[in-house]
Amino acid sequence: MRNSRARRDYFVDETLEAGIALRGTEVKSIRQGQVQINESFVRIDKGTPILYHAHIAEYAFGTSTNHNPYRPRKLLLNKKEIRKWEQAIQSGGRTIVPLRMYFKQGLVKVEIGLCRGKKQFDKREDLKKAVDIRETQRTVKHHL
Repeated sequence: MRNSRARRDYFVDETLEAGIALRGTEVKSIRQGQVQINESFVRIDKGTPILYHAHIAEYAFGTSTNHNPYRPRKLLLNKKEIRKWEQAIQSGGRTIVPLRMYFKQGLVKVEIGLCRGKKQFDKREDLKKAVDIRETQRTVKHHL
């Protein structure tokens, strides 16, 4: 599951792989692809990185003990990494955004990025570059 808005709205300076503390029904929902991380962000509270606004749908076959879809979830990182990123955020102009969520050897991992926000003209430039690349690919394909 990718965060399609992350690379459009932010410059990603650095990435990191983090574990995530989940409940059993959340893992089952993630396996079914019932995850939305486009609106989510990471905040470091008291030295603990926490993922907010990630929507993991309730498991369809769950019982009354099903999880809350929008609950904050703790990210599992090294203390050294947490301190480094916390200092980068406090220096100003940066935020931590989840880029994608995936399984690695049976465990759910979240790729997070230390990001700077893009201005409107930056987004326009990226769009122009994408259009140029598409046009050149069309012409090359057409001539072959």
